[in-house]
Amino acid sequence: MRTGVEELDDGELGDGEVLVGVEWSAVNYKDAMVTVPKNRVARRSPLVPGVDLAGRVLESGDPRLAAGAGVVVHGYDLGVGHHGGFATRARVPATWVVPLPDGLTTRRAAAIGTAGFTAVLSVERLRSAGVLPGDGRVLVTGASGGVGSMAIIALVAQGYEVVASSGKDAEHDYLRGLGASEVVGRADVADTGRVLSSERWAGAVDCVGGATLAAVLRALRYGGAVAASGLTAGAALETTVYPFIVRGVALLGVDSVQTPIEERRRIWSGIADVLPTSALDATVASEVGLHDLSGVLEDVLAARTRGRVLVRPA
Repeated sequence: MRTGVEELDDGELGDGEVLVGVEWSAVNYKDAMVTVPKNRVARRSPLVPGVDLAGRVLESGDPRLAAGAGVVVHGYDLGVGHHGGFATRARVPATWVVPLPDGLTTRRAAAIGTAGFTAVLSVERLRSAGVLPGDGRVLVTGASGGVGSMAIIALVAQGYEVVASSGKDAEHDYLRGLGASEVVGRADVADTGRVLSSERWAGAVDCVGGATLAAVLRALRYGGAVAASGLTAGAALETTVYPFIVRGVALLGVDSVQTPIEERRRIWSGIADVLPTSALDATVASEVGLHDLSGVLEDVLAARTRGRVLVRPA
Protein backbone atom coordinates (compact mmCIF):
# COMPACT_ATOMS: atom_id res chain seq x y z
CA MET A 1 0.00 0.00 0.00
CA ARG A 2 1.26 3.47 -0.94
CA THR A 3 0.18 6.75 0.64
CA GLY A 4 0.74 10.27 -0.61
CA VAL A 5 -0.82 13.56 -1.70
CA GLU A 6 -2.25 13.54 -5.22
CA GLU A 7 -4.46 15.75 -7.42
CA LEU A 8 -8.03 14.62 -8.17
CA ASP A 9 -10.64 16.47 -10.20
CA ASP A 10 -14.20 16.99 -8.96
CA GLY A 11 -15.46 14.14 -11.12
CA GLU A 12 -13.41 11.68 -9.04
CA LEU A 13 -14.86 12.72 -5.68
CA GLY A 14 -17.79 10.30 -5.73
CA ASP A 15 -21.54 10.69 -5.61
CA GLY A 16 -23.46 13.32 -3.67
CA GLU A 17 -25.58 16.42 -3.98
CA VAL A 18 -23.28 18.69 -1.96
CA LEU A 19 -19.78 19.88 -2.82
CA VAL A 20 -17.93 21.17 0.24
CA GLY A 21 -14.82 23.30 0.36
CA VAL A 22 -13.00 21.60 3.24
CA GLU A 23 -11.44 24.07 5.66
CA TRP A 24 -10.61 21.66 8.49
CA SER A 25 -10.47 17.96 9.24
CA ALA A 26 -9.06 15.99 12.17
CA VAL A 27 -7.14 12.77 12.70
CA ASN A 28 -8.97 9.77 14.14
CA TYR A 29 -7.87 6.21 14.87
CA LYS A 30 -9.92 4.93 11.93
CA ASP A 31 -7.98 7.27 9.61
CA ALA A 32 -4.79 5.56 10.69
CA MET A 33 -6.30 2.09 10.36
CA VAL A 34 -7.16 2.56 6.66
CA THR A 35 -3.45 3.06 5.91
CA VAL A 36 -2.47 -0.36 7.32
CA PRO A 37 -1.83 -2.96 4.60
CA LYS A 38 -4.64 -5.54 4.29
CA ASN A 39 -6.80 -3.63 6.78
CA ARG A 40 -10.50 -4.47 6.99
CA VAL A 41 -11.65 -0.88 7.47
CA ALA A 42 -11.24 0.71 4.03
CA ARG A 43 -13.88 -0.42 1.57
CA ARG A 44 -12.41 1.09 -1.58
CA SER A 45 -9.04 1.78 -3.14
CA PRO A 46 -7.76 4.34 -3.80
CA LEU A 47 -9.29 6.17 -0.84
CA VAL A 48 -9.01 9.68 0.54
CA PRO A 49 -9.13 9.16 4.34
CA GLY A 50 -10.64 11.58 6.83
CA VAL A 51 -13.78 10.59 8.73
CA ASP A 52 -14.26 14.23 9.79
CA LEU A 53 -14.62 17.35 7.70
CA ALA A 54 -15.86 20.88 8.26
CA GLY A 55 -16.12 23.61 5.68
CA ARG A 56 -18.46 25.61 3.48
CA VAL A 57 -20.90 24.55 0.80
CA LEU A 58 -19.65 25.32 -2.71
CA GLU A 59 -22.46 23.69 -4.67
CA SER A 60 -25.68 22.07 -3.49
CA GLY A 61 -28.61 20.20 -4.97
CA ASP A 62 -30.48 20.53 -1.68
CA PRO A 63 -32.23 23.87 -1.07
CA ARG A 64 -31.76 23.45 2.71
CA LEU A 65 -27.97 23.59 2.24
CA ALA A 66 -27.20 26.88 0.52
CA ALA A 67 -23.87 27.83 -1.00
CA GLY A 68 -21.66 29.49 1.61
CA ALA A 69 -23.24 27.72 4.57
CA GLY A 70 -20.94 26.23 7.19
CA VAL A 71 -21.32 22.47 7.54
CA VAL A 72 -19.81 19.46 9.27
CA VAL A 73 -19.81 15.89 7.97
CA HIS A 74 -18.73 12.71 9.74
CA GLY A 75 -19.76 9.08 9.97
CA TYR A 76 -21.59 6.98 7.39
CA ASP A 77 -19.10 5.95 4.66
CA LEU A 78 -16.97 9.09 4.85
CA GLY A 79 -13.26 8.25 4.77
CA VAL A 80 -13.97 4.54 4.59
CA GLY A 81 -16.07 3.73 1.51
CA HIS A 82 -16.34 7.29 0.20
CA HIS A 83 -13.57 9.86 -0.20
CA GLY A 84 -13.18 11.80 3.05
CA GLY A 85 -11.93 14.99 4.62
CA PHE A 86 -8.17 14.88 3.92
CA ALA A 87 -8.77 17.00 0.82
CA THR A 88 -9.54 20.57 -0.15
CA ARG A 89 -12.93 19.56 -1.62
CA ALA A 90 -15.37 16.75 -0.86
CA ARG A 91 -18.61 15.70 -2.52
CA VAL A 92 -21.10 14.02 -0.17
CA PRO A 93 -24.78 13.06 -0.01
CA ALA A 94 -27.01 15.78 1.46
CA THR A 95 -28.29 13.25 4.00
CA TRP A 96 -24.83 13.19 5.62
CA VAL A 97 -24.52 16.94 6.08
CA VAL A 98 -25.07 18.81 9.35
CA PRO A 99 -25.48 22.61 9.16
CA LEU A 100 -23.26 24.38 11.68
CA PRO A 101 -25.15 26.13 14.50
CA ASP A 102 -24.73 29.90 14.75
CA GLY A 103 -21.42 30.86 16.33
CA LEU A 104 -19.70 27.53 15.75
CA THR A 105 -16.65 27.96 13.51
CA THR A 106 -15.47 25.27 11.11
CA ARG A 107 -12.23 24.90 13.09
CA ARG A 108 -14.08 24.33 16.33
CA ALA A 109 -16.44 21.90 14.59
CA ALA A 110 -13.45 19.88 13.37
CA ALA A 111 -11.93 19.92 16.86
CA ILE A 112 -15.19 18.42 18.14
CA GLY A 113 -15.71 16.08 15.18
CA THR A 114 -16.36 12.37 15.56
CA ALA A 115 -14.60 12.28 18.93
CA GLY A 116 -16.71 15.00 20.51
CA PHE A 117 -19.91 13.70 18.96
CA THR A 118 -19.18 10.19 20.27
CA ALA A 119 -18.44 11.55 23.73
CA VAL A 120 -21.66 13.58 23.91
CA LEU A 121 -23.64 10.61 22.60
CA SER A 122 -22.04 8.43 25.31
CA VAL A 123 -23.10 10.85 28.05
CA GLU A 124 -26.62 10.93 26.65
CA ARG A 125 -26.74 7.12 26.79
CA LEU A 126 -25.61 7.16 30.44
CA ARG A 127 -28.27 9.70 31.38
CA SER A 128 -30.94 7.68 29.60
CA ALA A 129 -29.84 4.62 31.60
CA GLY A 130 -30.33 6.57 34.84
CA VAL A 131 -26.72 7.50 35.64
CA LEU A 132 -27.06 11.10 36.80
CA PRO A 133 -24.77 13.74 38.36
CA GLY A 134 -24.58 13.12 42.10
CA ASP A 135 -24.91 9.34 41.78
CA GLY A 136 -21.18 8.82 42.21
CA ARG A 137 -17.94 8.94 40.27
CA VAL A 138 -17.89 8.21 36.54
CA LEU A 139 -14.81 6.56 35.04
CA VAL A 140 -13.41 7.46 31.61
CA THR A 141 -10.95 4.93 30.17
CA GLY A 142 -8.46 5.75 27.42
CA ALA A 143 -8.88 9.26 28.75
CA SER A 144 -6.03 10.96 26.88
CA GLY A 145 -7.43 9.99 23.48
CA GLY A 146 -9.86 12.05 21.44
CA VAL A 147 -13.11 10.51 22.69
CA GLY A 148 -11.80 10.18 26.24
CA SER A 149 -10.69 13.82 26.43
CA MET A 150 -14.04 15.01 25.08
CA ALA A 151 -15.94 12.73 27.43
CA ILE A 152 -14.23 14.30 30.45
CA ILE A 153 -15.21 17.77 29.24
CA ALA A 154 -18.81 16.77 28.49
CA LEU A 155 -19.30 14.99 31.82
CA VAL A 156 -17.77 17.80 33.88
CA ALA A 157 -19.86 20.39 32.02
CA GLN A 158 -22.99 18.49 33.07
CA GLY A 159 -22.01 18.20 36.73
CA TYR A 160 -20.50 14.71 36.96
CA GLU A 161 -17.44 13.85 39.04
CA VAL A 162 -14.96 12.23 36.67
CA VAL A 163 -12.10 9.83 37.29
CA ALA A 164 -9.79 9.53 34.27
CA SER A 165 -7.85 6.37 33.49
CA SER A 166 -4.72 6.51 31.33
CA GLY A 167 -1.63 4.44 30.89
CA LYS A 168 0.39 7.55 30.09
CA ASP A 169 1.82 9.07 33.25
CA ALA A 170 2.91 12.19 31.38
CA GLU A 171 -0.72 13.03 30.58
CA HIS A 172 -2.06 13.14 34.13
CA ASP A 173 -1.73 16.92 34.48
CA TYR A 174 -3.45 17.35 31.11
CA LEU A 175 -6.39 15.22 32.25
CA ARG A 176 -6.75 17.12 35.52
CA GLY A 177 -6.71 20.30 33.49
CA LEU A 178 -9.74 19.02 31.56
CA GLY A 179 -11.61 18.66 34.85
CA ALA A 180 -10.94 15.13 36.11
CA SER A 181 -11.02 15.05 39.91
CA GLU A 182 -8.64 12.07 39.96
CA VAL A 183 -6.40 10.32 37.46
CA VAL A 184 -5.56 6.62 37.80
CA GLY A 185 -3.32 4.26 35.86
CA ARG A 186 -4.34 1.14 33.99
CA ALA A 187 -3.33 -1.05 36.93
CA ASP A 188 -5.93 0.71 39.10
CA VAL A 189 -8.68 -0.40 36.74
CA ALA A 190 -7.30 -3.86 35.95
CA ASP A 191 -9.24 -7.10 36.40
CA THR A 192 -9.14 -8.49 39.96
CA GLY A 193 -9.75 -12.05 38.82
CA ARG A 194 -13.05 -12.17 40.70
CA VAL A 195 -16.49 -12.39 39.10
CA LEU A 196 -17.37 -9.11 40.86
CA SER A 197 -15.14 -6.36 42.23
CA SER A 198 -15.98 -3.76 44.84
CA GLU A 199 -18.54 -1.21 43.64
CA ARG A 200 -16.46 1.78 42.54
CA TRP A 201 -18.15 3.53 39.63
CA ALA A 202 -21.65 4.88 39.14
CA GLY A 203 -20.99 4.71 35.42
CA ALA A 204 -18.25 4.75 32.83
CA VAL A 205 -17.38 5.89 29.34
CA ASP A 206 -15.12 3.17 27.93
CA CYS A 207 -12.95 4.02 24.93
CA VAL A 208 -10.72 0.96 25.20
CA GLY A 209 -12.69 -2.31 25.18
CA GLY A 210 -11.13 -5.71 25.81
CA ALA A 211 -10.04 -6.67 29.32
CA THR A 212 -10.44 -3.08 30.52
CA LEU A 213 -14.15 -3.06 29.68
CA ALA A 214 -14.61 -6.41 31.41
CA ALA A 215 -12.94 -5.04 34.55
CA VAL A 216 -15.09 -1.90 34.48
CA LEU A 217 -18.29 -3.97 34.28
CA ARG A 218 -17.27 -5.92 37.39
CA ALA A 219 -16.67 -2.70 39.35
CA LEU A 220 -19.89 -0.81 38.54
CA ARG A 221 -22.26 0.06 41.33
CA TYR A 222 -25.72 -1.47 41.48
CA GLY A 223 -27.77 -0.13 38.57
CA GLY A 224 -24.71 1.44 36.92
CA ALA A 225 -23.95 1.56 33.22
CA VAL A 226 -21.00 1.80 30.86
CA ALA A 227 -21.17 3.44 27.43
CA ALA A 228 -18.67 1.60 25.23
CA SER A 229 -17.32 2.92 21.93
CA GLY A 230 -13.71 1.72 21.60
CA LEU A 231 -11.67 -1.41 20.99
CA THR A 232 -8.04 -0.30 21.05
CA ALA A 233 -7.37 -2.89 23.77
CA GLY A 234 -9.09 -5.64 21.81
CA ALA A 235 -12.44 -6.63 20.35
CA ALA A 236 -12.98 -9.69 22.57
CA LEU A 237 -14.99 -9.27 25.79
CA GLU A 238 -14.46 -12.01 28.36
CA THR A 239 -16.83 -11.57 31.26
CA THR A 240 -19.63 -13.33 33.13
CA VAL A 241 -23.31 -12.63 33.58
CA TYR A 242 -22.80 -11.69 37.25
CA PRO A 243 -22.57 -7.90 36.79
CA PHE A 244 -25.81 -7.98 34.81
CA ILE A 245 -27.92 -10.31 36.94
CA VAL A 246 -26.53 -9.51 40.40
CA ARG A 247 -26.03 -5.75 40.11
CA GLY A 248 -28.37 -4.97 37.23
CA VAL A 249 -25.74 -3.06 35.29
CA ALA A 250 -26.10 -2.07 31.63
CA LEU A 251 -23.64 -2.27 28.77
CA LEU A 252 -24.54 0.45 26.27
CA GLY A 253 -23.05 0.29 22.80
CA VAL A 254 -22.32 3.70 21.27
CA ASP A 255 -22.17 3.92 17.48
CA SER A 256 -21.47 7.33 15.96
CA VAL A 257 -21.18 6.06 12.38
CA GLN A 258 -24.79 5.21 11.51
CA THR A 259 -26.53 7.62 13.90
CA PRO A 260 -29.63 8.84 12.00
CA ILE A 261 -29.12 12.27 10.51
CA GLU A 262 -31.95 13.90 12.48
CA GLU A 263 -30.47 12.77 15.80
CA ARG A 264 -27.03 13.82 14.58
CA ARG A 265 -28.30 17.30 13.73
CA ARG A 266 -30.11 17.57 17.07
CA ILE A 267 -26.94 16.78 19.02
CA TRP A 268 -24.86 19.22 16.97
CA SER A 269 -27.41 21.99 17.52
CA GLY A 270 -26.53 22.04 21.23
CA ILE A 271 -23.03 20.60 21.25
CA ALA A 272 -21.33 23.95 21.93
CA ASP A 273 -23.08 24.13 25.32
CA VAL A 274 -21.71 20.72 26.32
CA LEU A 275 -18.17 21.25 25.01
CA PRO A 276 -17.17 24.81 25.99
CA THR A 277 -14.47 26.52 23.95
CA SER A 278 -12.09 27.08 26.86
CA ALA A 279 -11.87 23.37 27.60
CA LEU A 280 -12.02 22.29 23.97
CA ASP A 281 -8.93 24.32 23.03
CA ALA A 282 -6.89 22.34 25.52
CA THR A 283 -7.54 19.12 23.59
CA VAL A 284 -5.98 20.39 20.35
CA ALA A 285 -2.43 19.07 20.35
CA SER A 286 -1.38 20.36 16.93
CA GLU A 287 -2.39 21.46 13.45
CA VAL A 288 -0.91 19.84 10.34
CA GLY A 289 -1.19 20.02 6.57
CA LEU A 290 -1.77 17.13 4.16
CA HIS A 291 1.95 16.61 3.60
CA ASP A 292 2.51 16.08 7.34
CA LEU A 293 -0.11 13.36 7.76
CA SER A 294 2.00 10.24 7.29
CA GLY A 295 3.98 10.79 10.47
CA VAL A 296 0.89 11.73 12.45
CA LEU A 297 -0.95 8.59 11.38
CA GLU A 298 2.03 6.48 12.46
CA ASP A 299 1.95 8.20 15.85
CA VAL A 300 -1.76 7.45 16.20
CA LEU A 301 -1.22 3.74 15.55
CA ALA A 302 1.61 3.72 18.11
CA ALA A 303 -0.55 5.56 20.71
CA ARG A 304 1.85 8.51 20.77
CA THR A 305 -0.82 11.20 20.43
CA ARG A 306 -3.27 12.84 22.79
CA GLY A 307 -6.44 14.80 22.27
CA ARG A 308 -7.08 16.12 18.77
CA VAL A 309 -4.77 16.72 15.82
CA LEU A 310 -6.41 19.10 13.35
CA VAL A 311 -5.80 18.96 9.62
CA ARG A 312 -5.90 22.09 7.44
CA PRO A 313 -5.98 20.79 3.87
CA ALA A 314 -5.24 24.13 2.24
